Parts: sequence; C-alpha cells; structure tokens
Amino acid sequence: MNQTDLLKINVNEHTEKKNGLTYLSWAWAWAEVLKADPAANFKVEMFDGSPLMPVGGSFMVWVTVTIFEKPVTCMLPVLDYRNKPIPTPNSFDVNTSIMRCLTKAIAMHGLGLYIYAGEDLPETDLNAEPKVESKAEPKAEKPKANKRIQVTEWDNSDASRKLFADGLIEYSSLCQTVDDLNGYWLSNQLQLESLKQTHTDLFKQVLETFSMKKKLFTEGK
Repeated sequence: MNQTDLLKINVNEHTEKKNGLTYLSWAWAWAEVLKADPAANFKVEMFDGSPLMPVGGSFMVWVTVTIFEKPVTCMLPVLDYRNKPIPTPNSFDVNTSIMRCLTKAIAMHGLGLYIYAGEDLPETDLNAEPKVESKAEPKAEKPKANKRIQVTEWDNSDASRKLFADGLIEYSSLCQTVDDLNGYWLSNQLQLESLKQTHTDLFKQVLETFSMKKKLFTEGK
C-alpha cells in the first residue's frame, strides 16, 4: 500500500458532524495507518516542555506524522465548541486538539483528505460508473458531488485570520530547508487559500515571509 491507496479509502462511515464541521475518528484513522505502514509513528511537538505554542493570546498544538518514512507536520489551534480560540485551555481541551491535529496530519498523507477539500466521496467513488435508475421509479436528479464550499477550522473574523497568519510567520523559523518550507505551506494550503480570499494583506505577509526564507535557503544562507 502507498499514499495513492490512502487517498482512495472512503472514510464517510467513520465521521461525525459537529457545528457544521466534519470530524474523522482519530482511532479509526490511526488503525488504518498502521495497516498501511506498521512502522508509522507520530510525535506531539513540544515547546519548552509544553505541547502548547502560545500565539497572540491563545495556543496551538503541532503534531508530526511519519508514514512511508515521510514526515508531515500540522498545527491546529486549541478551540472551544464554537471553534473559537481558548485563551486558557484545560487538559481536556489540549488533548482534544492534539487528536484532531493528529487526524489532520494523517489526512495530509491522503487518508480522509477529501473531507478537508470539501469532497463528498474519495477518488475511487468519484470516478465510479453511475448507476442506471429504473424508469418505473424515477428519482430526482442528484447534484454533482464535486466541489462545495470549503469547510475549515477557521472562521472569517479578523482576529482568527491574524492569529493564523502570525502563527505561520512566527513558526516558519522552525523550517530548516526548502522542503520543510514547502511541506509547512502544503500542510496549511486549504487555510491559506481561504486567507487569500478573505484577507489579502495577511496572505501577502505570509507569502513574502516564505518567499524570503526560500530564497535564503536556496542561496545557502
């Protein structure tokens, strides 16, 4: 099994919706990962002995998942039930965010990625042959299950968008190579596309920071 196979797995039966967002069971997702790669592992990134990274009066967690010897790191804010940043999270809040971040990092390897992209079905189902409907029992035509409005963990408020942009800029310093930068950008690509549409100035700040660092790495500085 490889990354392409992970992209084709239908995870719909293992998801649930809360406050308009779709969540995949982290336990089921990790079990599928181990089936695909028994050597897979994940690591909760630590900051001065804490899994919490302070950003603008709230906190974020980072998780690195390695599958098929390829590490992918994702970050996620510690949010409440309204998907708002929590200024003083408790242990339950932190644990919940870590598990959600784990699932997000797994998705970046392919398993359940279509959930974040706004797709109804994985690649294999989208490419399947359509079923022939019985003429005796006509049914209403279904809308095409292609793209729909993207659902992300972020709201459109200025504070939330700035928190996201500041976090990307501040912790891009953890990247040591061009590959690190590219992976960091790709792991947050959905949110960046949304940021580009709603807060162009913030997106430009992030883009300029990444471009500058990439240039420095390329020049060997």
